[in-house]
Amino acid sequence: MAEVVKMPKMSDTMTEGVLAKWHKKVGDAVKSGDVLAEIETDKATMDFESYQDGTVLYIGVEEGNAVPVDAVIAILGKEGEDYKALLDGEGTAPAKAEEKPAAEEKPAETKPAVVEDKKPAATAERSASAKPKVDTSSIPATVIRMPLLSDTMTEGTIEKWNFKVGDKVKADDSLADVATDKATMEVVGYEAGTLLYIGVKEGEAAQVNGIIAIVGKEGTDIQPLLDNADGADGTAEQSQESESTTEEKAETTAAPAEAASTGANADDSRVKASPLARKIAKDKGINLNDVKGSAEGGRIIKKDIESYTPSAKPAETAKPAEQGAPAAATPAEKAPVVLPTYTGEEKFSERPVTQMRKAISRRLSESLFTAPHFYVTMAIDMDQAIVARGKMNDIAPVKISFNDFVVKAVAVALKQHPAINSSFLGDKIRTNEHVHIGVAVAVDEGLLVPVIKFADGKTLSHISQEVKEFAGKAKGKKLQPAEMEGSTFTISNLGMFGVDEFTAIINTPNACILAVSGIAQVPVVKNGAVVPGNVMKVTLSADHRVVDGASAAAFLQTLKALLEEPVRLLI
Repeated sequence: MAEVVKMPKMSDTMTEGVLAKWHKKVGDAVKSGDVLAEIETDKATMDFESYQDGTVLYIGVEEGNAVPVDAVIAILGKEGEDYKALLDGEGTAPAKAEEKPAAEEKPAETKPAVVEDKKPAATAERSASAKPKVDTSSIPATVIRMPLLSDTMTEGTIEKWNFKVGDKVKADDSLADVATDKATMEVVGYEAGTLLYIGVKEGEAAQVNGIIAIVGKEGTDIQPLLDNADGADGTAEQSQESESTTEEKAETTAAPAEAASTGANADDSRVKASPLARKIAKDKGINLNDVKGSAEGGRIIKKDIESYTPSAKPAETAKPAEQGAPAAATPAEKAPVVLPTYTGEEKFSERPVTQMRKAISRRLSESLFTAPHFYVTMAIDMDQAIVARGKMNDIAPVKISFNDFVVKAVAVALKQHPAINSSFLGDKIRTNEHVHIGVAVAVDEGLLVPVIKFADGKTLSHISQEVKEFAGKAKGKKLQPAEMEGSTFTISNLGMFGVDEFTAIINTPNACILAVSGIAQVPVVKNGAVVPGNVMKVTLSADHRVVDGASAAAFLQTLKALLEEPVRLLI
Protein backbone atom coordinates (compact mmCIF):
# COMPACT_ATOMS: atom_id res chain seq x y z
CA MET A 1 0.00 0.00 0.00
CA ALA A 2 1.28 3.47 -0.91
CA GLU A 3 2.59 5.65 1.95
CA VAL A 4 3.00 9.39 2.21
CA VAL A 5 6.48 10.82 2.97
CA LYS A 6 6.32 14.14 4.86
CA MET A 7 8.86 16.88 5.56
CA PRO A 8 10.48 15.74 8.84
CA LYS A 9 11.22 17.99 11.84
CA MET A 10 15.02 17.62 12.03
CA SER A 11 15.76 20.21 14.75
CA ASP A 12 13.90 21.68 17.72
CA THR A 13 13.55 25.09 16.03
CA MET A 14 12.80 23.87 12.50
CA THR A 15 9.52 25.07 10.99
CA GLU A 16 10.26 24.37 7.32
CA GLY A 17 12.92 22.65 5.21
CA VAL A 18 14.49 23.28 1.81
CA LEU A 19 14.81 20.32 -0.55
CA ALA A 20 18.49 20.81 -1.41
CA LYS A 21 18.75 17.70 -3.61
CA TRP A 22 16.76 14.60 -4.55
CA HIS A 23 18.74 11.34 -4.67
CA LYS A 24 15.81 9.46 -6.23
CA LYS A 25 13.38 10.25 -9.04
CA VAL A 26 9.89 9.03 -9.92
CA GLY A 27 10.04 5.35 -10.86
CA ASP A 28 13.17 4.52 -8.83
CA ALA A 29 13.09 1.60 -6.40
CA VAL A 30 13.83 2.52 -2.78
CA LYS A 31 14.89 0.37 0.15
CA SER A 32 14.56 1.19 3.84
CA GLY A 33 17.68 3.13 4.83
CA ASP A 34 18.31 4.63 1.37
CA VAL A 35 18.96 8.36 1.28
CA LEU A 36 15.92 9.89 -0.42
CA ALA A 37 17.04 13.52 -0.35
CA GLU A 38 19.23 16.18 1.24
CA ILE A 39 17.20 18.61 3.37
CA GLU A 40 18.47 22.01 4.44
CA THR A 41 17.18 22.89 7.92
CA ASP A 42 17.66 26.04 9.99
CA LYS A 43 20.88 24.51 11.37
CA ALA A 44 22.52 22.37 8.65
CA THR A 45 22.01 20.33 5.48
CA MET A 46 21.19 16.72 6.44
CA ASP A 47 20.48 13.41 4.69
CA PHE A 48 16.86 12.20 4.82
CA GLU A 49 16.54 8.40 4.79
CA SER A 50 13.55 6.33 3.73
CA TYR A 51 11.87 4.21 6.38
CA GLN A 52 10.05 1.93 3.94
CA ASP A 53 10.62 -0.12 0.75
CA GLY A 54 8.88 0.63 -2.51
CA THR A 55 8.90 2.70 -5.68
CA VAL A 56 8.86 6.47 -5.87
CA LEU A 57 5.38 7.22 -7.26
CA TYR A 58 5.28 10.97 -6.70
CA ILE A 59 7.63 13.84 -5.86
CA GLY A 60 5.88 16.97 -4.59
CA VAL A 61 8.75 19.44 -4.08
CA GLU A 62 11.27 20.76 -6.57
CA GLU A 63 14.93 21.04 -5.59
CA GLY A 64 15.58 24.42 -3.96
CA ASN A 65 12.01 24.93 -2.73
CA ALA A 66 11.01 25.22 0.94
CA VAL A 67 7.96 23.55 2.50
CA PRO A 68 6.60 23.48 6.07
CA VAL A 69 7.25 20.59 8.45
CA ASP A 70 4.73 17.74 7.89
CA ALA A 71 3.97 18.81 4.30
CA VAL A 72 3.81 15.99 1.72
CA ILE A 73 7.08 15.75 -0.22
CA ALA A 74 6.79 12.30 -1.83
CA ILE A 75 4.76 9.08 -2.03
CA LEU A 76 6.22 5.54 -2.02
CA GLY A 77 4.33 2.39 -2.98
CA LYS A 78 4.06 -0.43 -5.49
CA GLU A 79 4.87 0.38 -9.10
CA GLY A 80 1.72 1.51 -10.95
CA GLU A 81 -0.30 1.90 -7.74
CA ASP A 82 -2.96 4.66 -7.67
CA TYR A 83 -1.90 7.25 -5.05
CA LYS A 84 -4.25 10.17 -5.88
CA ALA A 85 -6.53 9.43 -2.94
CA LEU A 86 -3.57 10.02 -0.60
CA LEU A 87 -2.98 13.46 -2.09
CA ASP A 88 -6.66 14.37 -1.70
CA GLY A 89 -6.60 13.27 1.93
CA GLU A 90 -3.28 14.82 2.98
CA GLY A 91 -3.02 17.95 0.85
CA THR A 92 -0.06 18.50 -1.44
CA ALA A 93 3.09 20.48 -0.77
CA PRO A 94 3.17 24.10 -1.93
CA ALA A 95 5.69 23.52 -4.71
CA LYS A 96 5.18 20.38 -6.81
CA ALA A 97 7.87 18.83 -8.97
CA GLU A 98 7.68 18.60 -12.73
CA GLU A 99 7.32 14.80 -12.66
CA LYS A 100 3.57 15.12 -11.96
CA PRO A 101 1.25 13.04 -14.17
CA ALA A 102 -0.31 14.91 -17.06
CA ALA A 103 -3.78 14.30 -15.66
CA GLU A 104 -2.97 16.49 -12.66
CA GLU A 105 -1.63 19.36 -14.78
CA LYS A 106 -4.63 19.80 -17.06
CA PRO A 107 -7.02 21.40 -14.57
CA ALA A 108 -4.38 24.00 -13.65
CA GLU A 109 -3.86 24.95 -17.31
CA THR A 110 -7.56 25.71 -17.93
CA LYS A 111 -8.17 29.34 -16.98
CA PRO A 112 -11.25 31.48 -17.78
CA ALA A 113 -10.53 34.12 -20.42
CA VAL A 114 -12.31 36.77 -18.35
CA VAL A 115 -9.61 36.58 -15.65
CA GLU A 116 -6.89 37.40 -18.18
CA ASP A 117 -8.92 40.36 -19.53
CA LYS A 118 -9.01 41.91 -16.04
CA LYS A 119 -5.21 42.01 -15.70
CA PRO A 120 -3.58 45.45 -15.80
CA ALA A 121 -1.63 46.22 -18.97
CA ALA A 122 1.79 45.99 -17.30
CA THR A 123 0.93 42.61 -15.76
CA ALA A 124 -0.39 41.27 -19.04
CA GLU A 125 2.81 42.30 -20.86
CA ARG A 126 5.00 40.60 -18.28
CA SER A 127 2.88 37.44 -18.44
CA ALA A 128 3.06 37.39 -22.23
CA SER A 129 6.83 37.87 -22.31
CA ALA A 130 7.51 35.38 -19.48
CA LYS A 131 9.08 32.17 -20.70
CA PRO A 132 7.27 28.95 -19.82
CA LYS A 133 9.11 26.69 -17.39
CA VAL A 134 10.94 23.85 -19.10
CA ASP A 135 12.03 20.45 -17.85
CA THR A 136 15.57 20.92 -16.51
CA SER A 137 15.97 17.41 -15.09
CA SER A 138 17.92 16.22 -18.15
CA ILE A 139 20.44 19.09 -18.05
CA PRO A 140 23.81 17.73 -16.76
CA ALA A 141 24.32 20.60 -14.34
CA THR A 142 23.42 21.41 -10.74
CA VAL A 143 22.37 24.77 -9.32
CA ILE A 144 24.27 25.82 -6.16
CA ARG A 145 22.15 28.07 -3.96
CA MET A 146 22.97 30.28 -0.96
CA PRO A 147 22.57 27.88 2.00
CA LEU A 148 20.93 28.70 5.32
CA LEU A 149 24.00 28.63 7.58
CA SER A 150 22.38 29.91 10.80
CA ASP A 151 18.89 30.09 12.29
CA THR A 152 18.72 33.89 11.88
CA MET A 153 20.38 34.19 8.45
CA THR A 154 18.37 35.80 5.64
CA GLU A 155 21.23 36.57 3.23
CA GLY A 156 24.96 35.94 2.89
CA THR A 157 27.84 37.97 1.46
CA ILE A 158 30.37 36.26 -0.83
CA GLU A 159 33.69 37.25 0.71
CA LYS A 160 35.87 35.17 -1.63
CA TRP A 161 35.46 32.75 -4.52
CA ASN A 162 37.97 29.89 -4.32
CA PHE A 163 37.39 28.93 -7.98
CA LYS A 164 36.64 30.74 -11.23
CA VAL A 165 34.39 29.85 -14.16
CA GLY A 166 35.95 26.98 -16.10
CA ASP A 167 37.74 25.41 -13.11
CA LYS A 168 37.24 21.75 -12.26
CA VAL A 169 35.75 21.18 -8.80
CA LYS A 170 35.27 18.13 -6.60
CA ALA A 171 32.24 17.25 -4.50
CA ASP A 172 33.99 18.20 -1.25
CA ASP A 173 35.69 21.39 -2.51
CA SER A 174 34.95 24.65 -0.74
CA LEU A 175 33.55 26.86 -3.50
CA ALA A 176 33.46 30.13 -1.57
CA ASP A 177 33.73 31.86 1.80
CA VAL A 178 30.39 33.35 2.88
CA ALA A 179 29.92 35.98 5.61
CA THR A 180 26.71 35.27 7.53
CA ASP A 181 25.16 37.25 10.38
CA LYS A 182 27.30 35.25 12.84
CA ALA A 183 30.55 34.13 11.20
CA THR A 184 32.40 33.55 7.94
CA MET A 185 31.85 29.98 6.77
CA GLU A 186 32.68 27.78 3.79
CA VAL A 187 30.12 26.79 1.14
CA VAL A 188 30.65 23.30 -0.27
CA GLY A 189 29.07 22.51 -3.64
CA TYR A 190 28.63 18.74 -3.05
CA GLU A 191 28.92 18.28 -6.85
CA ALA A 192 31.85 17.29 -9.08
CA GLY A 193 32.28 18.91 -12.49
CA THR A 194 33.16 22.24 -14.08
CA LEU A 195 32.21 25.58 -12.55
CA LEU A 196 29.94 26.89 -15.36
CA TYR A 197 28.50 30.03 -13.79
CA ILE A 198 29.07 32.45 -10.90
CA GLY A 199 26.01 34.56 -10.08
CA VAL A 200 27.27 36.76 -7.25
CA LYS A 201 30.46 38.84 -7.26
CA GLU A 202 32.84 39.00 -4.29
CA GLY A 203 31.57 41.54 -1.76
CA GLU A 204 27.94 41.23 -2.89
CA ALA A 205 25.09 39.66 -0.92
CA ALA A 206 22.59 37.01 -2.03
CA GLN A 207 19.32 35.99 -0.39
CA VAL A 208 19.12 32.54 1.19
CA ASN A 209 18.22 30.01 -1.53
CA GLY A 210 19.33 32.43 -4.28
CA ILE A 211 21.44 31.02 -7.13
CA ILE A 212 25.15 31.69 -6.56
CA ALA A 213 26.76 29.20 -8.96
CA ILE A 214 26.17 26.30 -11.36
CA VAL A 215 28.38 23.20 -11.58
CA GLY A 216 28.08 20.59 -14.33
CA LYS A 217 29.44 19.08 -17.51
CA GLU A 218 31.72 21.35 -19.51
CA GLY A 219 29.93 23.03 -22.43
CA THR A 220 26.43 22.55 -20.99
CA ASP A 221 23.80 25.17 -21.91
CA ILE A 222 22.78 26.53 -18.51
CA GLN A 223 20.38 29.22 -19.76
CA PRO A 224 17.23 27.12 -19.02
CA LEU A 225 18.39 26.81 -15.38
CA LEU A 226 18.80 30.58 -15.12
CA ASP A 227 15.47 31.23 -16.88
CA ASN A 228 13.72 29.05 -14.31
CA ALA A 229 15.13 31.11 -11.43
CA ASP A 230 11.99 32.90 -10.19
CA GLY A 231 12.12 36.66 -10.63
CA ALA A 232 15.90 36.91 -10.91
CA ASP A 233 16.12 38.88 -14.15
CA GLY A 234 13.08 41.03 -13.53
CA THR A 235 14.33 42.07 -10.14
CA ALA A 236 17.69 43.11 -11.50
CA GLU A 237 16.14 45.13 -14.33
CA GLN A 238 13.76 46.87 -11.95
CA SER A 239 16.66 47.67 -9.63
CA GLN A 240 18.69 49.14 -12.51
CA GLU A 241 15.71 51.17 -13.69
CA SER A 242 15.18 52.47 -10.18
CA GLU A 243 18.83 53.51 -9.85
CA SER A 244 18.76 55.18 -13.26
CA THR A 245 15.60 57.11 -12.35
CA THR A 246 17.15 58.25 -9.07
CA GLU A 247 20.27 59.51 -10.83
CA GLU A 248 18.20 61.43 -13.40
CA LYS A 249 16.17 63.07 -10.62
CA ALA A 250 19.33 64.05 -8.79
CA GLU A 251 20.78 65.66 -11.93
CA THR A 252 17.50 67.46 -12.65
CA THR A 253 17.32 68.99 -9.16
CA ALA A 254 21.01 69.94 -8.99
CA ALA A 255 20.78 72.74 -11.55
CA PRO A 256 17.95 74.72 -9.90
CA ALA A 257 19.70 74.44 -6.53
CA GLU A 258 22.89 75.98 -7.97
CA ALA A 259 20.91 78.72 -9.64
CA ALA A 260 19.16 79.60 -6.39
CA SER A 261 22.48 79.76 -4.55
CA THR A 262 24.06 82.00 -7.18
CA GLY A 263 21.17 84.40 -7.21
CA ALA A 264 20.90 84.83 -3.46
CA ASN A 265 22.76 88.18 -3.45
CA ALA A 266 21.20 90.08 -6.35
CA ASP A 267 23.50 93.11 -6.08
CA ASP A 268 26.72 91.08 -6.47
CA SER A 269 25.48 88.49 -8.96
CA ARG A 270 27.58 90.01 -11.77
CA VAL A 271 30.83 89.89 -9.80
CA LYS A 272 33.29 87.31 -11.17
CA ALA A 273 33.75 84.63 -8.50
CA SER A 274 34.19 80.87 -8.22
CA PRO A 275 31.13 78.86 -7.12
CA LEU A 276 32.87 77.84 -3.87
CA ALA A 277 33.87 81.43 -3.07
CA ARG A 278 30.32 82.60 -3.79
CA LYS A 279 28.89 79.92 -1.46
CA ILE A 280 31.28 80.79 1.39
CA ALA A 281 30.53 84.49 0.95
CA LYS A 282 26.79 83.81 1.11
CA ASP A 283 27.18 81.70 4.29
CA LYS A 284 29.21 84.49 5.96
CA GLY A 285 26.98 87.32 4.72
CA ILE A 286 29.80 88.97 2.69
CA ASN A 287 28.92 91.10 -0.33
CA LEU A 288 31.24 90.18 -3.20
CA ASN A 289 31.39 93.82 -4.30
CA ASP A 290 33.51 94.49 -1.18
CA VAL A 291 36.06 91.76 -1.91
CA LYS A 292 39.07 92.15 -4.19
CA GLY A 293 39.77 89.11 -6.34
CA SER A 294 43.30 87.76 -6.71
CA ALA A 295 42.75 85.35 -9.62
CA GLU A 296 43.07 86.13 -13.32
CA GLY A 297 40.87 89.05 -14.39
CA GLY A 298 40.07 89.95 -10.76
CA ARG A 299 38.07 86.74 -10.24
CA ILE A 300 37.31 86.07 -6.57
CA ILE A 301 38.37 82.67 -5.23
CA LYS A 302 38.12 80.84 -1.91
CA LYS A 303 41.25 82.33 -0.30
CA ASP A 304 40.01 85.89 -1.06
CA ILE A 305 36.87 85.26 1.00
CA GLU A 306 38.81 83.60 3.83
CA SER A 307 41.29 86.51 4.07
CA TYR A 308 38.61 89.20 3.80
CA THR A 309 37.80 91.20 6.94
CA PRO A 310 34.91 93.68 7.36
CA SER A 311 37.37 96.43 8.43
CA ALA A 312 38.46 96.68 4.81
CA LYS A 313 35.15 98.38 3.91
CA PRO A 314 35.80 102.14 3.99
CA ALA A 315 32.32 103.17 2.85
CA GLU A 316 30.59 102.17 6.10
CA THR A 317 32.68 104.52 8.30
CA ALA A 318 31.36 107.54 6.44
CA LYS A 319 27.69 106.62 6.77
CA PRO A 320 27.09 107.85 10.35
CA ALA A 321 28.37 111.37 9.45
CA GLU A 322 26.14 111.52 6.39
CA GLN A 323 23.09 110.67 8.50
CA GLY A 324 23.83 113.34 11.16
CA ALA A 325 25.32 110.95 13.71
CA PRO A 326 28.55 111.79 15.60
CA ALA A 327 31.53 111.71 13.29
CA ALA A 328 33.72 109.77 15.71
CA ALA A 329 33.13 107.16 18.40
CA THR A 330 32.99 108.44 21.97
CA PRO A 331 35.65 107.21 24.44
CA ALA A 332 33.06 104.97 26.14
CA GLU A 333 32.43 103.06 22.90
CA LYS A 334 34.59 100.02 22.17
CA ALA A 335 35.82 99.03 18.76
CA PRO A 336 34.11 95.83 17.48
CA VAL A 337 36.06 92.63 17.99
CA VAL A 338 37.09 91.09 14.69
CA LEU A 339 37.73 87.33 14.92
CA PRO A 340 39.71 85.44 12.29
CA THR A 341 37.51 83.36 10.00
CA TYR A 342 37.77 79.61 9.89
CA THR A 343 36.28 77.45 7.20
CA GLY A 344 36.15 73.71 7.84
CA GLU A 345 35.64 70.94 5.34
CA GLU A 346 32.82 68.43 5.79
CA LYS A 347 34.00 64.84 5.43
CA PHE A 348 32.55 61.40 6.12
CA SER A 349 33.12 57.78 5.22
CA GLU A 350 30.60 54.99 4.66
CA ARG A 351 30.83 51.23 4.72
CA PRO A 352 28.21 48.57 3.98
CA VAL A 353 26.36 47.00 6.90
CA THR A 354 27.70 43.48 7.52
CA GLN A 355 25.45 40.45 7.91
CA MET A 356 26.38 40.28 11.61
CA ARG A 357 25.52 43.94 12.20
CA LYS A 358 22.18 43.47 10.40
CA ALA A 359 21.37 40.52 12.67
CA ILE A 360 22.38 42.43 15.81
CA SER A 361 20.24 45.39 14.74
CA ARG A 362 17.22 43.22 14.01
CA ARG A 363 17.40 41.05 17.15
CA LEU A 364 18.09 43.86 19.62
CA SER A 365 15.37 46.06 18.12
CA GLU A 366 12.88 43.22 18.44
CA SER A 367 13.97 42.63 22.05
CA LEU A 368 13.89 46.25 23.22
CA PHE A 369 10.58 47.14 21.55
CA THR A 370 8.83 43.84 22.35
CA ALA A 371 9.98 42.91 25.85
CA PRO A 372 9.18 45.50 28.56
CA HIS A 373 12.60 45.95 30.21
CA PHE A 374 13.19 47.00 33.81
CA TYR A 375 16.55 47.36 35.54
CA VAL A 376 17.87 46.60 39.03
CA THR A 377 21.39 47.66 40.11
CA MET A 378 23.43 46.43 43.09
CA ALA A 379 26.94 47.20 44.38
CA ILE A 380 29.10 44.21 45.38
CA ASP A 381 32.13 44.27 47.70
CA MET A 382 34.86 42.38 45.80
CA ASP A 383 37.58 42.44 48.52
CA GLN A 384 37.23 38.73 49.34
CA ALA A 385 36.95 37.78 45.66
CA ILE A 386 40.27 39.56 44.95
CA VAL A 387 41.99 37.65 47.77
CA ALA A 388 40.46 34.32 46.70
CA ARG A 389 41.42 34.82 43.05
CA GLY A 390 45.03 35.51 44.01
CA LYS A 391 45.26 32.30 46.03
CA MET A 392 43.52 30.21 43.36
CA ASN A 393 45.78 31.43 40.57
CA ASP A 394 48.83 30.27 42.55
CA ILE A 395 47.73 26.66 42.06
CA ALA A 396 45.10 26.70 39.27
CA PRO A 397 46.03 25.05 35.90
CA VAL A 398 44.59 28.07 34.06
CA LYS A 399 44.38 31.69 35.18
CA ILE A 400 40.96 32.52 36.61
CA SER A 401 39.46 35.96 35.84
CA PHE A 402 36.85 37.95 37.73
CA ASN A 403 34.49 37.25 34.81
CA ASP A 404 34.87 33.51 35.54
CA PHE A 405 33.85 34.22 39.15
CA VAL A 406 30.74 36.06 37.88
CA VAL A 407 29.79 33.24 35.46
CA LYS A 408 30.06 30.61 38.21
CA ALA A 409 28.22 32.75 40.78
CA VAL A 410 25.41 33.50 38.31
CA ALA A 411 25.06 29.80 37.47
CA VAL A 412 24.75 28.86 41.16
CA ALA A 413 22.29 31.72 41.84
CA LEU A 414 20.09 30.70 38.88
CA LYS A 415 19.57 27.25 40.41
CA GLN A 416 18.16 28.99 43.49
CA HIS A 417 16.04 31.45 41.47
CA PRO A 418 14.56 29.52 38.51
CA ALA A 419 12.22 32.38 37.58
CA ILE A 420 15.28 34.34 36.36
CA ASN A 421 16.30 31.33 34.22
CA SER A 422 13.11 31.51 32.13
CA SER A 423 11.83 32.45 28.66
CA PHE A 424 8.62 34.11 27.44
CA LEU A 425 7.15 32.03 24.59
CA GLY A 426 3.97 33.94 23.80
CA ASP A 427 1.26 31.73 25.26
CA LYS A 428 3.50 30.07 27.87
CA ILE A 429 6.52 30.71 30.08
CA ARG A 430 9.32 28.14 29.99
CA THR A 431 11.34 27.70 33.21
CA ASN A 432 14.66 26.06 32.37
CA GLU A 433 16.02 23.53 34.83
CA HIS A 434 19.42 23.48 33.11
CA VAL A 435 21.80 26.48 33.16
CA HIS A 436 23.38 27.53 29.85
CA ILE A 437 25.10 30.93 30.18
CA GLY A 438 25.82 33.08 27.13
CA VAL A 439 28.95 35.22 27.45
CA ALA A 440 28.99 38.25 25.14
CA VAL A 441 32.30 38.59 23.23
CA ALA A 442 33.13 41.75 21.26
CA VAL A 443 34.60 41.27 17.77
CA ASP A 444 35.42 43.76 15.01
CA GLU A 445 32.09 43.26 13.22
CA GLY A 446 29.89 43.37 16.34
CA LEU A 447 29.04 40.95 19.13
CA LEU A 448 28.96 37.16 19.41
CA VAL A 449 27.51 35.17 22.33
CA PRO A 450 29.08 31.72 22.80
CA VAL A 451 27.32 29.55 25.38
CA ILE A 452 28.84 27.84 28.45
CA LYS A 453 26.53 24.87 28.82
CA PHE A 454 25.71 23.36 32.23
CA ALA A 455 27.81 26.09 33.85
CA ASP A 456 26.48 25.31 37.34
CA GLY A 457 28.24 21.93 37.34
CA LYS A 458 31.63 23.15 36.04
CA THR A 459 34.62 24.29 38.10
CA LEU A 460 36.12 27.77 37.85
CA SER A 461 39.11 26.34 35.94
CA HIS A 462 36.81 24.57 33.48
CA ILE A 463 34.76 27.74 32.92
CA SER A 464 37.93 29.83 32.49
CA GLN A 465 39.36 27.51 29.85
CA GLU A 466 36.08 27.28 27.94
CA VAL A 467 35.58 31.08 27.92
CA LYS A 468 39.15 31.60 26.62
CA GLU A 469 38.66 29.03 23.84
CA PHE A 470 35.37 30.61 22.76
CA ALA A 471 36.87 34.11 22.79
CA GLY A 472 39.73 32.93 20.54
CA LYS A 473 37.31 31.25 18.14
CA ALA A 474 35.11 34.36 18.04
CA LYS A 475 38.00 36.65 17.13
CA GLY A 476 39.21 34.14 14.51
CA LYS A 477 35.69 33.75 13.04
CA LYS A 478 35.74 30.04 13.88
CA LEU A 479 32.68 29.86 16.16
CA GLN A 480 30.08 27.41 14.89
CA PRO A 481 26.31 28.08 15.13
CA ALA A 482 25.86 25.20 17.60
CA GLU A 483 28.29 26.92 19.99
CA MET A 484 26.11 30.05 20.09
CA GLU A 485 22.71 28.44 20.63
CA GLY A 486 20.65 27.42 23.64
CA SER A 487 21.51 30.09 26.23
CA THR A 488 19.11 30.50 29.16
CA PHE A 489 20.81 33.61 30.62
CA THR A 490 23.39 36.09 29.26
CA ILE A 491 26.26 38.06 30.81
CA SER A 492 27.71 41.23 29.24
CA ASN A 493 30.93 42.36 30.95
CA LEU A 494 32.53 45.75 30.18
CA GLY A 495 34.63 45.81 33.34
CA MET A 496 37.90 45.51 31.41
CA PHE A 497 37.13 48.92 29.85
CA GLY A 498 36.76 50.63 33.22
CA VAL A 499 33.02 51.16 32.84
CA ASP A 500 31.38 52.31 36.10
CA GLU A 501 27.82 51.20 35.30
CA PHE A 502 25.65 50.35 32.25
CA THR A 503 22.50 48.53 31.17
CA ALA A 504 22.21 45.81 28.52
CA ILE A 505 19.42 44.77 26.13
CA ILE A 506 17.99 41.29 26.77
CA ASN A 507 19.25 38.53 24.47
CA THR A 508 15.92 36.91 23.56
CA PRO A 509 14.49 34.38 24.24
CA ASN A 510 16.27 34.79 27.61
CA ALA A 511 14.25 36.65 30.24
CA CYS A 512 17.29 38.44 31.73
CA ILE A 513 20.80 39.70 31.03
CA LEU A 514 23.41 40.85 33.58
CA ALA A 515 25.56 43.94 32.84
CA VAL A 516 28.86 43.78 34.76
CA SER A 517 30.99 46.90 35.32
CA GLY A 518 34.60 47.29 36.44
CA ILE A 519 35.92 47.00 39.99
CA ALA A 520 36.47 50.53 41.35
CA GLN A 521 38.41 51.54 44.44
CA VAL A 522 36.06 53.77 46.43
CA PRO A 523 35.57 54.79 50.08
CA VAL A 524 33.22 52.39 51.90
CA VAL A 525 31.92 52.21 55.46
CA LYS A 526 32.93 49.08 57.40
CA ASN A 527 32.34 48.68 61.15
CA GLY A 528 31.49 52.38 61.40
CA ALA A 529 34.72 53.57 59.76
CA VAL A 530 35.37 54.87 56.24
CA VAL A 531 37.96 52.63 54.60
CA PRO A 532 39.10 51.97 50.99
CA GLY A 533 37.09 49.26 49.28
CA ASN A 534 36.77 47.49 45.93
CA VAL A 535 33.24 47.74 44.58
CA MET A 536 31.72 46.25 41.41
CA LYS A 537 28.27 47.30 40.21
CA VAL A 538 26.00 44.89 38.36
CA THR A 539 22.70 45.71 36.65
CA LEU A 540 20.08 43.09 35.83
CA SER A 541 17.87 43.82 32.81
CA ALA A 542 14.67 41.78 33.14
CA ASP A 543 11.63 41.05 30.97
CA HIS A 544 8.67 42.21 33.09
CA ARG A 545 6.38 39.71 31.33
CA VAL A 546 8.31 36.94 33.11
CA VAL A 547 10.18 38.47 36.08
CA ASP A 548 8.92 40.78 38.83
CA GLY A 549 11.01 43.37 40.66
CA ALA A 550 11.13 41.39 43.92
CA SER A 551 12.39 38.26 42.10
CA ALA A 552 15.10 40.28 40.36
CA ALA A 553 16.23 41.86 43.65
CA ALA A 554 16.31 38.46 45.42
CA PHE A 555 18.48 37.02 42.65
CA LEU A 556 20.96 39.90 42.97
CA GLN A 557 21.08 39.45 46.75
CA THR A 558 22.09 35.81 46.27
CA LEU A 559 24.68 36.80 43.64
CA LYS A 560 26.09 39.44 45.97
CA ALA A 561 26.42 36.94 48.84
CA LEU A 562 28.24 34.43 46.61
CA LEU A 563 30.77 36.96 45.29
CA GLU A 564 31.39 38.59 48.67
CA GLU A 565 32.08 35.13 50.18
CA PRO A 566 33.61 33.16 47.25
CA VAL A 567 34.07 30.04 49.38
CA ARG A 568 30.32 29.50 48.85
CA LEU A 569 31.08 28.76 45.17
CA LEU A 570 33.10 25.71 46.17
CA ILE A 571 30.41 24.10 48.31
